[in-house]
Amino acid sequence: MKFTKMHGLGNDYLYVYGAVPENVTDLCQRLSDRHFGAGSDGMIFIAPSKTADFSMRIFNADGSEAEMCGNGIRCVGKYVYEKGLTQKTSLRIETKAGIKELTLHLGTTGVESVSVRMGQAIVGAPISLQTEESEYTCIPVSVGNPHAVIFTENVHAISLPTIGPVIERHPAFPDGANVEFAELTAPQTLRVRVWERGSGVTMACGTGACAVAAAAVTAGICCADEPMQVLLDGGTLQIRFDADRTIVMTGPAEFVYEGEACLC
Repeated sequence: MKFTKMHGLGNDYLYVYGAVPENVTDLCQRLSDRHFGAGSDGMIFIAPSKTADFSMRIFNADGSEAEMCGNGIRCVGKYVYEKGLTQKTSLRIETKAGIKELTLHLGTTGVESVSVRMGQAIVGAPISLQTEESEYTCIPVSVGNPHAVIFTENVHAISLPTIGPVIERHPAFPDGANVEFAELTAPQTLRVRVWERGSGVTMACGTGACAVAAAAVTAGICCADEPMQVLLDGGTLQIRFDADRTIVMTGPAEFVYEGEACLC
């Protein structure tokens, strides 16, 4: 099986053009291992679609399937364009969270960045989560997948490996949740750190950045209809949260290397 390693702000996946194999859980766990495998936050399979230009399926490092991946879908756009699978710069990608619309921004070396219309965010009322260590006020947000957004005064004081898995599997989130700690560092600027459901600490999370932006506007921390800068460990995403609750995310996508793995 041939694969391509790509990343969006350090959120890295192994991309395969073709059908999902029967042993995808075991394969994903083996290849995602950063010591004994290729090393990644998971795998993404790209295929033709009957309802869109292409489809994508996302598997986390533990082999579980995710509904959507913001950094991953930007890489899908770059992948299909630069590998000659399409000449379109406006694409529709089928995901388990619905069809997403992409705009590819070209430069002298190919696709330099991608904008994604992520759809509408569903922001719930704040809830209090009690853990053994502390109590956290969390804003549940869905952008096609579940998120727990927590605003704090210092994101660097949070031990993500300690608290991340506790909130991910909290009874308030029966399907699990991606966890984002966010801090307002300047007007329309948010510093965010991520514990990703099924993968652990990641350098960035595109859907997480969108969830934080939606929660920030809803809570009156940021303004709608104005670009927000979301600063993640791996870099910066630009998020726009419109008054109709539609989110547009813009950021880079990069190739890392090509590889080949045994399906056995």
